Amino acid sequence: MTDNDSIQQLAKLDDEFMRMALREAAAAAARDEVPVGAVFVKDGRVIGRAHNMRETLNDPTAHAEMLAITQAAEALGAWRLEGVVAYVTLEPCAMCAGALVLARVARLVYAAADPKAGACGTLYNIVQDERLNHRIEMTVGVLADESRAILQAFFRKKRIRDS
Repeated sequence: MTDNDSIQQLAKLDDEFMRMALREAAAAAARDEVPVGAVFVKDGRVIGRAHNMRETLNDPTAHAEMLAITQAAEALGAWRLEGVVAYVTLEPCAMCAGALVLARVARLVYAAADPKAGACGTLYNIVQDERLNHRIEMTVGVLADESRAILQAFFRKKRIRDS
């Protein structure tokens, strides 16, 4: 297998798992939650998947990433998520980026950048900060248009309903 074949295979997997995360985001929207989804994968197997549940649980920490991290740790029986890839539909915030670093996630793939709270390259870059003891490989922009469309439709509908 050539390097080009490996890159194409990785891109195909990234698309596949991001589509799962987008389905989680759609499930969040259906519950009137901000539509963010996360899927955690180890060795090609999903070990955690979640969507935002802050409103449902009345919990400010119930972000998709935080819920999926907990599931992944339970699935592995360990808090260190070494070798795990996190797929998230929106750039993680500072809390979630910090949790990804603390969990030792190997790679983060996110769809849309978050200009108001993004902590993985937009406002901050916590996951690659050299002052921390762990850095995460990143792939940015996978299915970003699809993610943005879900978010924009959600907030458009919310503005109409709230006016």
